Amino acid sequence: MEITKSAMISVVGRPNVGKSTLTNRLVGTKVAIVSAKPQTTRTRITGVLNREGCQYVFLDTPGLHKPRSRLGDYMVKVVAETVSEVDAAALVVEPVADVGPAEESLIRQIKDAGMPSVLVINKIDSVPKESLLAVIARYAQAHDFNAIVPVSARTGEGTDELLAELEKFALEGPQLFPEDMVSDQPERQLAAEIIREKLLILLDREVPHGVAVGIERMEERDDGLVSIHATIYCEKNSHKGIIIGKNGEMLKQVGQLARKDIERMLGTKVYLDLWVKVKEGWRNNQYQMRNFGYENE
Repeated sequence: MEITKSAMISVVGRPNVGKSTLTNRLVGTKVAIVSAKPQTTRTRITGVLNREGCQYVFLDTPGLHKPRSRLGDYMVKVVAETVSEVDAAALVVEPVADVGPAEESLIRQIKDAGMPSVLVINKIDSVPKESLLAVIARYAQAHDFNAIVPVSARTGEGTDELLAELEKFALEGPQLFPEDMVSDQPERQLAAEIIREKLLILLDREVPHGVAVGIERMEERDDGLVSIHATIYCEKNSHKGIIIGKNGEMLKQVGQLARKDIERMLGTKVYLDLWVKVKEGWRNNQYQMRNFGYENE
């Protein structure tokens, strides 16, 4: 395929509107982790799609929220920087006829940047189609979007129409990423994020939000098997006990689920060794955040 133009699109919205699910759907493979818990995405994730001569580069961002830690401040900063440096923004919202504070803030950032934008009304498979008219009318009052596209990231409905709208912002020129590249994340980072995703899915309450994952060692053996040694960091000793679980059952379940996804990503068998350590208050520690890839220099 000859790529003749590209479009860099920021995917923004408040937590849990389905930004990562939509990014994965558009790219056609999993590049961003997904869970039902808010603030799953902590940093900017790049997904790449090549289609009909156009390279789409999607920048999936953390959900815009009121920060309560240094990590939260970093996540909000990532959103602001991403909105300002792309060809267009895709504001993802739920099918509710109300413009909340997070949406108002993002619309203000889009206006201040003078940026083209598309409103993406997600989760349309969860509401009657006739209810979308009120949602469209309310957001049309809030901002003059270049287009408004209802979609279901879960089923794929409306995503072809969304790509057609986003292609209008593509600029002529060479491709930004190689054709076989679907994300700019290194395999080590993807593996760490997959492990964190399983923790988000399996753990309750505040525990998952105080968790980070570091890959200590990742190497391919002579027989082709990839050996990964990872450490799960949490903020309290009580959380460590929950993550390990009775007789190590929770940690074992995390490892089993993560290993399957990592094997699918790498296309080979994986040996995954998980350890749990306590790093008290790491979300407010600049040095620790930088170690986990969450802090700019």
